[in-house]
Parts: sequence; structure tokens; C-alpha cells
Amino acid sequence: MKDTERLGQMLRESSNTVFFGGAGVSTESNIPDFRSADGLYRAQQNYGYPPEIMLSHSFFEDRTPDFYNYYLHELIYKDAQPNQAHLALAKLEAMGKLRAVITQNIDGLHQLAGSKNVLELHGSVLRNYCMNCGLHYSVDFMLEHEGDVPHCLDCGGLVRPDVVLYEEALDPATMKAAQKAISAADLLLVGGTSLVVYPAAGLLHYFRGRHLVLINKSETDFDHRAELVIHDSIGKTLQEAVNFI
Repeated sequence: MKDTERLGQMLRESSNTVFFGGAGVSTESNIPDFRSADGLYRAQQNYGYPPEIMLSHSFFEDRTPDFYNYYLHELIYKDAQPNQAHLALAKLEAMGKLRAVITQNIDGLHQLAGSKNVLELHGSVLRNYCMNCGLHYSVDFMLEHEGDVPHCLDCGGLVRPDVVLYEEALDPATMKAAQKAISAADLLLVGGTSLVVYPAAGLLHYFRGRHLVLINKSETDFDHRAELVIHDSIGKTLQEAVNFI
């Protein structure tokens, strides 16, 4: 039995599947992973710092114009569209198979594909707010200020993206919801993540279900714990598996 057929059988028999995903889900929508070798090189060459520095809370506070120069140019891909993985997950949810999508991505593509129950561990580029008065702003407003620092039209306060920066804590309510979803799952699909970013990767320790499946092009430290490991395109894998349900 081929791996995707086996995964399809697991999905067919599951009554509570949860998906946990990372940057590899969105790279198939042509959104580059800023932690990849190319992303690190590009950041260092073009901006003089690695992404982990430029996307840190202290850099945001101390070098605000440089933060926005990097963020607005490199992290927002407004024209990106959902790929096969996003669409397959939305279909699984519509079929009543998938209970939650837990994502480390900030691009909003899961919702655009039709997924309803999406837990965004690191926030979203689509949401922005004034740090002074709390007024909300769209991603279009932010892009209009490319090359500048965005300020509130109402009070003049700094408008920041609703994303979790390095040195900042993840939202407790979102983490609690993710822990609860994973704890209740009988099948946990993990895809497009190297599982090296904590505390998000630590969520796997809450899984007590029957089947742990990892889909990632490269090996992870959790491969030995999984019942099924597929080193292939996540979009292709999920689409094929759904067809076997």
C-alpha cells in the first residue's frame, strides 16, 4: 500500500483529525521561508542582519524604520493564493474529518482556502493595530506605507502588525486552544515544518492519539515518533490522500 493510500485510510477511520503546519505549507504558494538558506542569505545581503534579529521585539523598538523596511518588503505576499495543501485541508474540514488547523504561518491562506477553525500561533499580516488607541488597519494600509513607518490616522500612534515577534510570548488563549485540540485528536497531521521553533513545536508533546503522521521534505527530530513519515510535497501528498478517503 502506498503511503498516500495509507494516509487516506487513516483519515477515513479518524473521527478527530488535527493539522499542525509551518512554512513548508506556504512555500508551495511561492511564499519563501525566511529561515531557509536562501532567506537567511537574502536578509543578510540586502539588510545587513539575519531575520531573527530584524523580526525581534528589541529590533522593532530600537530600529523601527529598518524593521518596517524588512517586514513590508519580505513578509507580505498579498497576491499569494492557496495551494493544494490548503485546499485539501479545507475539504477535510468540510467533510467533517478535520477539527482544527494549527499554523505557524501568518499569511491567512488557510482561511482564504475555506478553513474555518484556524489557530494562528504567530498572528497574521492581515491584522494590524494602533499601539496607542487600538484602531485596526488592513494590510493594504500597511503596504501603502512601504518605505515608511505607518502611523494611525486617528491619533498618530505607531501601527504594528498583529504578529508575534521574536522575544514575544505566544498568545495564551491560542496556545491553550491548540493544546486542547491536539490533546483530543486521534490523528495528528504535521506538515511543512522542521519542528525546531519553540514553543510551537512543543505542542506535539500534547498528542496522545492513535496516529502521528509527518509530511515534510526534510527529516525532523520527531520522525522516529511518527507512525508514518512522508518526505514529499505536502500539497501533492494531501490531495492524493483525500482522494483515497
